[in-house]
Formats: sequence, C-alpha cells, structure tokens
Amino acid sequence: MEKVKNYKYGEIKVKYDKRILKITLGVLFLTIIGIVIYKICSLNLGVEDIKNYVQSFGKIGPIVYIIMFALVPLTFFPDSVLAIAGGLIFGLFKGYIYTAIGALIGGTISFYISRYWGREIIKKLTKEKLDNIEVMINNKGFTIIFLLRLIPLFPFDVISYGAGLTSVKYKDFILATFVGTIPGILVFTNLGSEAVNMGSTSFYISIALLILLFVVSIFLKNKFISKELKNNTK
Repeated sequence: MEKVKNYKYGEIKVKYDKRILKITLGVLFLTIIGIVIYKICSLNLGVEDIKNYVQSFGKIGPIVYIIMFALVPLTFFPDSVLAIAGGLIFGLFKGYIYTAIGALIGGTISFYISRYWGREIIKKLTKEKLDNIEVMINNKGFTIIFLLRLIPLFPFDVISYGAGLTSVKYKDFILATFVGTIPGILVFTNLGSEAVNMGSTSFYISIALLILLFVVSIFLKNKFISKELKNNTK
C-alpha cells in the first residue's frame, strides 16, 4: 500500500514539475518576444531607420531582420515597409529569401497562437476582423488563404490568426502562404533594392510593378473574395 502511495505521489510530482517547467519556459519565451517587440516599436519605423538598425548588427544582421519580420504579426506593424527595407539592405535576391523565411515563421507563430489561445483572445487582438475570413478559410482552406496572400490589401497577420481558428491543416496553410506571398515579397523587396537607383529606368519599373500588384489585388478581391463574402453573409 505504501508503494502505491509513493508511486502516485511521484507521478503527481513529475506532472507538477513538468507544468512548472512549461510555465517557466512560456514566461521566458514571452519575455524575449516582449523585449524584441519593444525594440522594434522603439524604432522610428521608417525604412532608413530599419536599415540602420539591422546593419548595426553586422554579420548577424540577416538573423535580426528575420526575427523582426517573424514578430511583425505580434506588433501589427506594416510588413510591406519591412519588406522594402529588406530589399534596400540586402538586395532583391537575399532580401526575398530573408523576408520569405521571416514571413513563414511569423505566419506559423500567429497560426499556432490562435489555434492554442482560442477565439476570444485573438478576436480582441484583431479588433473583431476575423469572422468572415474565418468562415471563408473553413469552407475553402488552401484556395482562400492563397488568394488572400496574393492581396496586399488584406493584413498578413489577420489571415494567419483567422486560419489558426479554423480546421485547415498547417501544411495547407504554410504552402498557401509560401506560394501566395511570392509576388508581393518580390515586388516590395525589388522596390527597396531599386531605391538606391532612384530616377533610373529600373526604379520606375519597380514602381510600375507595385502599381500592377495593387491593380491585380483589387481585381482578385472584387472577383473572388468580395463574392465569397457576400455568399457567406446570405
């Protein structure tokens, strides 16, 4: 009988220790995120300020940039500004790679935050913007996420949070995010990389591509997303 009691006591103690460890790691993780977010928000948030901040870290600048982009969904800072800064700092090729990595990590963080923290907290964070997006994603999953990612007019973070509240699989979410963000990231990082050649033909081409992206985005929004929203409200 004594052995049974000791076994149960030991089992409870192990579970308690694991819980304490999880809480400690969670607090540590949130503290680190809080410090990084504070650093990001303490910048003047202009492209040049971001450039100077990232370059001040020297060789680990790319890692700092990726972390900043990954945490953008938690700050609600416009990711397009950061993508332009990435192109200005690293050029088109490296800027795209680092931005894409940051976007995938950031999207993943938002996805799992909403999946594990639940609807009420996330709806407060996103100011009640999730209802229609959540219904659309639940109905058509990969297709809607892909289309939403093609449209810069839809906030990146709201899409990620909305997807996490649905039954969509993570692999579908991350694949749609990766493919859907290719045009936008390329256009914004290209604009940043050509900013040093302001007034040149390549610079005006980058501006034209940006305008084209928004025109196509508006078309896609009116053609598919607005139609889907109307269907969901019937």
